[in-house]
Amino acid sequence: MPSIAYKVPSMTKYQASLATNYTDTSEVVDLDWENLGFGLVETDFMYVAKCGPDGNFSKGEVRPFGPIAVSPSAGVLNYGQGLFEGLKAYRKTDGSILLFRPEENATRMITGAERMCMPAPTVEQFVDAVKKTVLANKRWVPPTGKGSLYIRPLLMGSGAVLGLAPAPEYTFIIFVSPVGNYFKEGLSPINLIVEDKFHRASPGGTGGVKTIGNYASVLKAQKIAKGKGYSDVLYLDAVHDKYLEEVSSCNIFVVKDNVISTPAIKGTILPGITRKSIIEVAQSKGFKVEERLVSVDELLDADEVFCTGTAVVVSPVGSITYMGERVEYGNQGVGVVSQQLYKSLTSFQMGLVEDCMGWTVQLNQ
Repeated sequence: MPSIAYKVPSMTKYQASLATNYTDTSEVVDLDWENLGFGLVETDFMYVAKCGPDGNFSKGEVRPFGPIAVSPSAGVLNYGQGLFEGLKAYRKTDGSILLFRPEENATRMITGAERMCMPAPTVEQFVDAVKKTVLANKRWVPPTGKGSLYIRPLLMGSGAVLGLAPAPEYTFIIFVSPVGNYFKEGLSPINLIVEDKFHRASPGGTGGVKTIGNYASVLKAQKIAKGKGYSDVLYLDAVHDKYLEEVSSCNIFVVKDNVISTPAIKGTILPGITRKSIIEVAQSKGFKVEERLVSVDELLDADEVFCTGTAVVVSPVGSITYMGERVEYGNQGVGVVSQQLYKSLTSFQMGLVEDCMGWTVQLNQ
């Protein structure tokens, strides 16, 4: 059986035999789970489905992971007609595998596709494709507590176009990768800088959907910030330059006097599924949660700040730097509220507690 080298951020190489057919996926891959990080580890299989001018997606198939052929004049390459999603699968202590709220990702992709003039798989097609892809790659799901299997659905205009117009063909792809912590700090506090030059989104734009262009546009500010030693960038609104929007790839929460506040969804902020879940968990625990305009002044006066997202889950913020002023929270420790919510949410995700919210989907292996 052929072998292939897989790379993680440390550039350490891992040797793992490549499964050669759909069913050859028993046993967990031998990786250094303790030092996984958040980087691409190529797995065995991916899912591919096509959609023509009739707007209906083909049945789709699971095939070996690898390059795809696409025309140089594809809509996604020339006009950025593409969306992606992100969700995770977790391994329970009994070895079974759980998905977390996949129907939410399916619904969000449908909303984003409508904004980008694209057809989208139905919720049922999306969830079924996710299940098939995860089961085909089940040996790559990390052991309990060692990480998760990150699932990346992609929807792109793969048909050839020259003039500005929706593509005549679309491709839906799902690939997966085992991952550890998104930020190198793990659950330790991260340090953010408030961006005062660039904006992530503007009213009437595409900031509220998960289109690919939203992420390319934050790379410059993020690169500058990381070059100065910050973990990431926090963006303000493009109209008043005073209200919080979101971090490059996650939502932001502010805690003051045990009240949790987060910017309201108003078209420029991505409706994060982890954000939604954290709000619901917090409310179930008796916290008051406010979705509203949150000013940068409130941020600087907060008792605690944290970020949420599929990749980061819950990430406490240790400091915020704004216009040269640095404010620290909780002596750079993990805040009580973020710690409590992180534990509660991950307990649901990993099946450590009864799923009273009805959020998880157990896969039949």
